[in-house]
Amino acid sequence: MTDFTPISSTIGGLLIGLSATLLLALNGRIAGISGIVGGMVAGVRRESWRAAFVAGLVGGGLLIAWVMPQAFGAGSPTSMLGLVAAGLLVGVGTRMGSGCTSGHGVCGLSRASRRSFAATIVFMAAAMITVLLTRGA
Repeated sequence: MTDFTPISSTIGGLLIGLSATLLLALNGRIAGISGIVGGMVAGVRRESWRAAFVAGLVGGGLLIAWVMPQAFGAGSPTSMLGLVAAGLLVGVGTRMGSGCTSGHGVCGLSRASRRSFAATIVFMAAAMITVLLTRGA
């Protein structure tokens, strides 16, 4: 999707903020996806909320793909190997940075965390440079 959609973007942002707030208020947990998935995969604790959270993310994407397939465009210009490599690099980066975009960018900034502020600046700068290098100016 390349269209600017301020209404959809605002609604999506509000729902992300609401879900992060509810998870923190009702469960005392931060909605950092890498931490949620990492805890689930490592099997540190048997907490059903982690599985429900991930199922909601995956299920929501599948539901939108089924109901509105045009929302995802014609397909990915990247090979499956490229997507797997990118996913692994993101996973390594989130472990090295002690969190991901949702943990630092959504939850950390709203809690006025200095570490999250620094991490958000770094990953946003890296994203901008990556887009500039891969798609041109």
